[in-house]
Amino acid sequence: MTCIYYEESIPNGDAYFSSLGTAIPFQGASLQPEQLKNVDYLAVRSTTTVDATLLSHANKLKLVTTATAGTNHMDLSVLASLNIPWSSAGGCNAVSVAEYVISVLMNGYRQKELDLDRITVGIVGAGHVGTALSHRLQALNIAYKLCDPPLQEQGDSRHFVSMDEILTCDVVTLHVPFVKSGPHATGHLIDKAALATLTGKQILINACRGEVIDQDALLDCLMAKQGPTTVLDVFANEPQINQALLPHLWMATPHIAGHSIEGKLRGTQMAYEHICYTMNCPVKLSMEDFLPQPPAARFAPEKPSAEGLDWDTLSTLLLGGYDISKDNTLFQADTSKSGFLAMRKHYPQRRECSAYVLRMVAPISEGITSQLSGLGFTLELI
Repeated sequence: MTCIYYEESIPNGDAYFSSLGTAIPFQGASLQPEQLKNVDYLAVRSTTTVDATLLSHANKLKLVTTATAGTNHMDLSVLASLNIPWSSAGGCNAVSVAEYVISVLMNGYRQKELDLDRITVGIVGAGHVGTALSHRLQALNIAYKLCDPPLQEQGDSRHFVSMDEILTCDVVTLHVPFVKSGPHATGHLIDKAALATLTGKQILINACRGEVIDQDALLDCLMAKQGPTTVLDVFANEPQINQALLPHLWMATPHIAGHSIEGKLRGTQMAYEHICYTMNCPVKLSMEDFLPQPPAARFAPEKPSAEGLDWDTLSTLLLGGYDISKDNTLFQADTSKSGFLAMRKHYPQRRECSAYVLRMVAPISEGITSQLSGLGFTLELI
């Protein structure tokens, strides 16, 4: 009988993995090396470190799969040396993170910090998240620029700009992996020199990895009343974060940008499918088997135009789905290590735009239809 060990925090893990064999849950970092003896598959999240020690008793592992987009918790060189295949759920939370950034922009509009008709958003990293964000900005007709030297070198046909040009944008948002070495290392990508070019009229968002910003340099800037208006979802040394930084941030959240129900369940779906492929068995389960469908909502914009909806209407609609300021308030109530972990573990249910059906009275202009569809909403004309 196939034996699968899975981290209990993987959403619907039992339902997915028990359909493939004997599924045994474990709690995060509690997994011991000897438990992996005679185990066929291991499914984890970022709270399990997969290294030489953990794998020292693994004698049958056919695949280690993580239900997360990142792989920093997995020692890929050790897995390769042991000839153990691995997979990740790259892109599983891309839409969720993109909608997090959009929520920041809508808050900026509401608080009169941003003129969305005039700003340019600089996107650093044009992978899954950066691409999802660019599509939503395009739907909103918000100008953006992309910077991704590795993709540019690989011949990606999109137009890319330099990091120097990105740093002149009204909003700079970071969506790169944490790469420790090499020609495209991302550790302290935003360093003292980069921060010195940014002003309080610009917004800096980090929703990728805390190590991408030199947080000591950031703190120095912010304490000196210099540097950008800053939004952080990620920090160095999580969950033991630098408390001195928090009072100087516009908004802060405990690494939950990708924590929509869809984002987390999509990670489970991908891990399940990776095991199915390795087992050479059919994929029988899908996200639709587990996702609750919110009721359709009647949507009647007050000031529709042929081109699209006005910012008041759009911000009300989008912030009604997800408002980062509410998460900021929740987190600021307890930013300790225990508070950081507790909010992640007990995070309120959050849906992506794709979960919502907007019932609208026909006829609707092509501009509005394109705008709302581009944001992910399902439209139903009545």
